Amino acid sequence: MQNGLYIVATPIGNLGDISPRAVETLKEADVIACEDTRITKKLFALLNISSANKKFIVYQNYNEEDEAQNILDLVINENKSIALVSDAGSPLISDPGYKLIHKAREQGVFVSVLPGCCALICALQLSGLPTNRFLFAGFIPNKDKARFDTLSEFKETKATIVFYETAQRILKSLEAAKEVFGEREMAVAREISKVYEECINGTAAELI
Repeated sequence: MQNGLYIVATPIGNLGDISPRAVETLKEADVIACEDTRITKKLFALLNISSANKKFIVYQNYNEEDEAQNILDLVINENKSIALVSDAGSPLISDPGYKLIHKAREQGVFVSVLPGCCALICALQLSGLPTNRFLFAGFIPNKDKARFDTLSEFKETKATIVFYETAQRILKSLEAAKEVFGEREMAVAREISKVYEECINGTAAELI
């Protein structure tokens, strides 16, 4: 395995969705950079991958700036191979990783990506909304004014817009969307790849 940085997608629900190449990379990597070591070690156990001789590094938004160089130094100075994973799905998509990859490319560190699960793409595919042009807008803010302002920013966008939202806040966001987008068709997808996978379509008022 070449020394460097490997961006590895993990399942978003169904364990069977991880690729054989991703499993092999997780087995061979010297170091695992992850959001939560408990979640990643649980995944390793489910995949029957030993974590005994691996170094696990917590890599989250709060320490991304400081930890990025430490991770790259393991490649540059110690010839290590690093696998970057999120708790679920593809790293960097509303998850930490951008600064690490940016620094890696600046410093000539080998970087490779292993395609895999991404909730953004799966939700878009399920929605039945146009896919020829889309914009990912990340998580909707928690505060009422920020939520309304964010949605309003995309009111005239001529593309399908994809947001992430929590189950606890979905109704608040749909109320704001009703005011901003009116009769525009929307979709809400949840539990993707799991037993209770669901996607419903309609206006914001109908979805509420």
